[in-house]
Amino acid sequence: MHVGLATVFQNPKKSRTDLEVYRNELKLADLAEPLGFESIWGVEHHFTDYTMCPDVLQFLTYMAGRTERLQLGSMVVVLPWHDPMRVAEEVSMLDNLSNGRLILGLGRGAGRVEFDGFRLPMEESRQRFVESAQMLLRGLETGYCEHDGTFVKQPRAAIRPAPFKTFRGRTYAAAVSPESARVMAELGVGILIIPQKPWAEVAKELDAYRTIYREVNKTEAPPPIAAGWTFCDESAERAHEMASRWIGGYFQTVLDHYNFAGDHLAKTKGYEYYGKMAEKIAQYGAGTVTDFFTNLQVWGTPEQCYQKILDVRDRVGNETFVGVFSYAGMPYDAAERNMRLFAREVMPALQKLGREPRRVAPAAVAPAGKELDVGLLGT
Repeated sequence: MHVGLATVFQNPKKSRTDLEVYRNELKLADLAEPLGFESIWGVEHHFTDYTMCPDVLQFLTYMAGRTERLQLGSMVVVLPWHDPMRVAEEVSMLDNLSNGRLILGLGRGAGRVEFDGFRLPMEESRQRFVESAQMLLRGLETGYCEHDGTFVKQPRAAIRPAPFKTFRGRTYAAAVSPESARVMAELGVGILIIPQKPWAEVAKELDAYRTIYREVNKTEAPPPIAAGWTFCDESAERAHEMASRWIGGYFQTVLDHYNFAGDHLAKTKGYEYYGKMAEKIAQYGAGTVTDFFTNLQVWGTPEQCYQKILDVRDRVGNETFVGVFSYAGMPYDAAERNMRLFAREVMPALQKLGREPRRVAPAAVAPAGKELDVGLLGT
């Protein structure tokens, strides 16, 4: 199994300076290659302390210059917020600089504060994403971009430096709603899983995605990539306490950033699926929803973390796990200890696993928590 590390640059409640957050997160990022992680990932968000990485490709370019072997993953580039021609150039430039180490992740965004900041209506996001992705992916294969759509109108222009190897098989997209999964299959990209709904539902939707992918692309879909907020500790009791504190704290930043308790998503075209969150919060309470999210993540002793990742692998067939080890204002020392223990005790066993994961039939997966089936973060 391929094991990666994601950095998210959170500064909830501005408990420290943004500069201090960056210095600490970059110290952790510098440990990724020496500790044996195989990839490093960044996320794109704007305008708030939820995630302070407005340019994930710039961050990955920085990391490309500080590493030799580490693959570089975007989780994700939010296409509606960008000129896709510029994205094509930046992607190809980074891939040239890093000698082909980029794993390209794409998404369409769900934060109203970000769409408002960029003066873009959320209702247009799906079509903007599809048009941008179509042009971008075609351009990375042909070496030039050209598109005549409703939102993307690009005369033919060469991508320089030119792409030098295919992005097929190394392009992924975050997909939360069933409609998005269909879009990704038709685009021919893999799925990036952010744990947020019952694994039985994830497995079921992945099976539908794989069927569409096979029909459209005449080949099997690539294995998905699964991420997870991770807390690893020698003590099961302390791991539970810290998971409740930090992973639960992270989820509170999700609720705040996306304003899931409000009704705006249910009333926004293309985001109706996300509107279920407000209903669940009203029905069960924020505490229950937070516990549900926390229990989907990877925390516990090294053995417990290993078993949880294996369980996810059996359910969804992923061959990559990307761990997030620093979040919600966690002190640097705790984040580094968490990351080092995982790298020492869990990661080597994961990396020894074969490349053919066992799949559990969706009907056999325990549907615990199904009543809280909602999408939270991705497309």
